[in-house]
Amino acid sequence: MSVTGAPGFRKLVFVVEQGGTIRVLRKETPLDRPFLNISKRVLGPPDDDAGNEQGLLSMAFAPDYGRSGRFYVAYTSRTGDLEIEEFRRSARSGRRADRSSRRHILTVPHRDAPNHNGGHLQFGPDGYLYISTGDGGGTGDPRDNARRTDRLLGKILRIDPTPGRKRPYRIPRSNPFRGKPGLDEIYAYGLRNPWRFSLHGNKIFVADVGQARWEEINSLRRVRAAGANFGWPQYEGKAVFDADRPGADPVTFPALVYSHDDGGCSVTGGYVVTDPTLPDLAGRYLYADFCLGELRSFIPRRGARDDKPVGLTVAFPTSFGIGPKGRVYVAQVDGAVLRLAPVDGDASD
Repeated sequence: MSVTGAPGFRKLVFVVEQGGTIRVLRKETPLDRPFLNISKRVLGPPDDDAGNEQGLLSMAFAPDYGRSGRFYVAYTSRTGDLEIEEFRRSARSGRRADRSSRRHILTVPHRDAPNHNGGHLQFGPDGYLYISTGDGGGTGDPRDNARRTDRLLGKILRIDPTPGRKRPYRIPRSNPFRGKPGLDEIYAYGLRNPWRFSLHGNKIFVADVGQARWEEINSLRRVRAAGANFGWPQYEGKAVFDADRPGADPVTFPALVYSHDDGGCSVTGGYVVTDPTLPDLAGRYLYADFCLGELRSFIPRRGARDDKPVGLTVAFPTSFGIGPKGRVYVAQVDGAVLRLAPVDGDASD
């Protein structure tokens, strides 16, 4: 499940459900009819084991959504592949999508295991669509996907989703592997399962779920992230995992790591908080751990030195989201969507 807002629609919040439905909240009240239902195309609950990571994974609205009505979804298809597709808002209603407008953008082959899909989408300040992909699943990246730049798995990809001459999208001129050995779509590599990432100003934050010991958050300027090797499977966090499998480039180590010793199991990446009703969190990157549920934050330029608890615990947080006015939402594994609100004062939208 993921949560997001749409440019130009200040009263609507969109909730992506793993089973293949996108629902709309208006003033935080669910509307009766879904915005989009593509459950027949999606491999996810109730088709697969509820513990698996497949399904409708995220959505991103084009920066000009108010005019173009274009938005993008990432989901696992019935074959297990990761699919990126474009849809458009219905001409009849801003609260519904036109399912017939579907346009295929990109397929990332992913048929060997049901986990480590990645599947997060976000447009950057540069106007390009960023896409996360997991390493394809299995213990220790057995198919050696993450460190190889001739494969799309275990990566952050970056594309311009407008149609090109030979593909349904274009490659930004500044992509690090364009015209060089490696796939043009790759922006960064060496990731295990970047379930959630976010972009804020000139920075990118990539939360990468670890194997068995370490969780990590990579926080760096986007210009430095271009072509970066985040280390998996040579490293898990900052610890050596498989010294015999280095990437082609020096490792860019994470800004923050934490171990599983205290009960952590899977990092849930978040966002830099801009909600004016949450001044104590202003400018801080917010994240959590799925098992611990404790919300934590740090100032990006300080990283781990500034890491501290927020004072809230949420049961099994799967995703953070940013809605209208910068409001911060947290989705739980049971389907609940919570909004962070000030202890005192007006918490209404």
